[in-house]
Amino acid sequence: MTCPPLKITFLGTGTSSGVPMIGCDCAVCTSIDKKDNRLRSSILVQSATTSLVVDTGPDFRQQMLREKVKHLDAVLFTHPHKDHLAGLDDIRAFNFFSKKPIDIYADSLTEEAVRRDFYYAFTDTKYPGIPELNMHTINLDPFMVGDIPVTPIQVWHLKMPVLGFRFGKFTYITDANRIEEEEKEKTRGSEVIVLNALRKQKHISHFTLGEAIELVQELSIPGAYFTHISHQLGLHAEIEAELPKGVQLAYDGLAWEG
Repeated sequence: MTCPPLKITFLGTGTSSGVPMIGCDCAVCTSIDKKDNRLRSSILVQSATTSLVVDTGPDFRQQMLREKVKHLDAVLFTHPHKDHLAGLDDIRAFNFFSKKPIDIYADSLTEEAVRRDFYYAFTDTKYPGIPELNMHTINLDPFMVGDIPVTPIQVWHLKMPVLGFRFGKFTYITDANRIEEEEKEKTRGSEVIVLNALRKQKHISHFTLGEAIELVQELSIPGAYFTHISHQLGLHAEIEAELPKGVQLAYDGLAWEG
């Protein structure tokens, strides 16, 4: 599948609590550097004719307003945790202006959560103004969203299966601490990979900074961004200075084109 030129914007790069974290007065949470302010993790993927987001976390409305997104074709979900789907109700603004449903792509586990949490969008008798969703159940088979080819990549968030996605030269993986060899092969040849790098200390279900760096080097992908970052990782500027060539911390609003 040929991929058109894409612009990919990091809508959020923070972990489930966001940064600053409520009630915390650490150096990161009180930093005046805007790059230390992180909304919940999500990306916007745009071609000349198609726009999609990966995940609609609790900050979805704020992210859409900040980036002045006027049109959206689809939402792809990685997994059913609330920091990745809680903002889905705000999709109804796009329904209002486009006069049509939004396509939703999710595996069966996430679809179950979406149908449960947003049950009112799937009832036979619908209240006016509720989200209009066109659900597509996906597996690991590649598919198209408009003119954008999508290759799902299964990764593991402890024992939970999570979907990463490859869009042409760009691979996006969040909420993972293990990737099986067969799925690693799907990332090879990417120009850029995005991985979660929660903190330096070991974590039960996320890559640490060191583990993420090791995986980038193993896959021999020339460019990498780290996301799903917690305040425990440290100040953006200080961590950025420690990273190997070609590896960067993502930050909210960062855009990649290719």
